[in-house]
Amino acid sequence: MRIFFSKYQGAGNDFVMIDNRDSQFRDWMNTENIAALCNRRTGIGADGLILLENDPAQDFRMVYFNADGSESTMCGNGGRCIIAFARHLGLIVNETQFEAIDGIHFGKIENVNQVHLSMHDVHSIEQSGSDYILDTGSPHFVRWSEIPIEAADVVGIGRSVRYNNRFKEKGINVNLIQESENALWVRTYERGVEDETLSCGTGVTAAALVYAKEKGLTGEQTIDVVTKGGNLRVSFTSDAAGYKNIWLIGPAQLVFKGEIDSDFFI
Repeated sequence: MRIFFSKYQGAGNDFVMIDNRDSQFRDWMNTENIAALCNRRTGIGADGLILLENDPAQDFRMVYFNADGSESTMCGNGGRCIIAFARHLGLIVNETQFEAIDGIHFGKIENVNQVHLSMHDVHSIEQSGSDYILDTGSPHFVRWSEIPIEAADVVGIGRSVRYNNRFKEKGINVNLIQESENALWVRTYERGVEDETLSCGTGVTAAALVYAKEKGLTGEQTIDVVTKGGNLRVSFTSDAAGYKNIWLIGPAQLVFKGEIDSDFFI
């Protein structure tokens, strides 16, 4: 038996996408097999695996796994990629409503560079000095970089935070941010990948909200964000109750399609 897949990337975050509406991949869905698929030397190579599955009430269901094979919380760039994947499969045209691990999300497609994903409201941001903690579908730690962000030790700092006593059990994604002339720079260490990724959608969203809090921005806002993998935008409304109408906007592109024999799996 052969399993067909598509490889998508969104601002450098790359994913193996499988249409699992017939549930055939469930026969091989274990931590070892998923990690093997995501391995960049002996597998397809990706930051994560995303299954598109049937949902009784929505257009489809998104099931996301980290590169280490663990099922994870929401992935923003993955959410934008599955919207593009769903259109490629003919499930949607330019708008969608789908289920993910954190609930219902909405999506809109203008073109491959403008795929919009709705994010859930954020009602609180914890602050300790120049560090912030918040949940944008996945838990995030945000810190202002004290040196030029290009030279920052993202992996070293990320691991020291992710594996400290407070976070080591469940993990947390760690973002370093810095303001540039026209945008916000973000670099992210992702749990589950246990390394820096080229971008992180929920991390970019967290960084944009922290930036708004730090600058005292209220009302309707759009923050341009630069990552190593490309540019993204986060739009939202900020008021005394928190942040709502949050949208993550950026590219979601098909890289290639292929098939893998079931003999590959354990």
